[in-house]
Amino acid sequence: MNNRLCKMFGIEVPLFAFSHCRDVVVEVSKAGGLGVLGMGRMSPRRVEEELKWIDEHIEGKPYGIDVLMPTTYQEAGEGGALKFDPERLLPKEHLDFVRNMLDEAGVPRLPESEAARLEKEMVEEFSFTPRESAQMIEIALRHPIKLIVNALGSPPKELVERAHGRGIKVAALAGAPKHAIRHKQAGCDFVIAVGTEAGGHTGNISSMVLWPRIVDAVAPLPVLGGGGVGRGRQLAAALALGCEGVWCGSIWLKTAQSEVLPEIKAKLFAAQPEDAVLTRSVTGKPCRTLRSKFTDAWDRPDAPKPLPAPLQAILWWGQGRTRVERGAKAKDFLTYPVGQIVGDMTEETSVKQVVYDMMNELLESKERLDRLLG
Repeated sequence: MNNRLCKMFGIEVPLFAFSHCRDVVVEVSKAGGLGVLGMGRMSPRRVEEELKWIDEHIEGKPYGIDVLMPTTYQEAGEGGALKFDPERLLPKEHLDFVRNMLDEAGVPRLPESEAARLEKEMVEEFSFTPRESAQMIEIALRHPIKLIVNALGSPPKELVERAHGRGIKVAALAGAPKHAIRHKQAGCDFVIAVGTEAGGHTGNISSMVLWPRIVDAVAPLPVLGGGGVGRGRQLAAALALGCEGVWCGSIWLKTAQSEVLPEIKAKLFAAQPEDAVLTRSVTGKPCRTLRSKFTDAWDRPDAPKPLPAPLQAILWWGQGRTRVERGAKAKDFLTYPVGQIVGDMTEETSVKQVVYDMMNELLESKERLDRLLG
């Protein structure tokens, strides 16, 4: 393809895949795209293990990492020490709200010793602040990564300069033109324009409107289109709107290589686009996730205001998710970040098949346009 990002990374198709699953990262890169490992849910020890595994299986293909370095957040205590003491860290009102919600629904409490262990394990795997992300990056720089992406805010200029000195490209997600312009000023090599249809942290502007605005705002910098992308026709639309390719995340959740629980995957297959709701109840920042009784509860009149990030995430991960996923696997409360493309995710397939299906549909779209335009 005559494509700047394909040339930049030596890949065959301009398909960038965000995933928390190392298997997805490897399979996308081997299929001709570029896999990007999301590290916002990993401890330093696990980061090293995951990247070492990728290095051993990716056959020299390029891959990248995605980190969370938000410009606004609330510290979770000195060195994260308070993370494992919810009674001191989190307001009683919020703790009671979540605990009572699950009690009333009949979701059994875990034994106290087991609950403490699982809570520590889950929260240990969550990295949200610039300090924690910097630790992840130090580890990642010991591996042959080709790309660093910041999912929340502009990367520090020092990081950009350091990455460039090692031949590593840097990018960042943007939900508005002003954010994209800041990324360009910080020295990013390209920008990822993410429409509100996306899973995870996202803004309020639709991809159809956002993509061309960001393309114009940062020209001639390359732009990837993200948000609700999982089909070749959407890739064709992104290219037509001036993007150089696409950034996909949710679509990989339906694959056999996906990291999600079977119970969550079944819920994804039954969902419609409107079941991917934008809420602060999971992380404290606007995050599109699968609708559940947990997300619905925060819309009730008696619900407290969600805590700032990352405290709300610690509340959900430590007090809700442990009981819901590790204990009873209560279907009604299961949730997972996913975009509105979820309505097209109806059955399990492989990562390679998703890539091939997207490229075949892209070619079909081109042929159709050729017939229409003459």
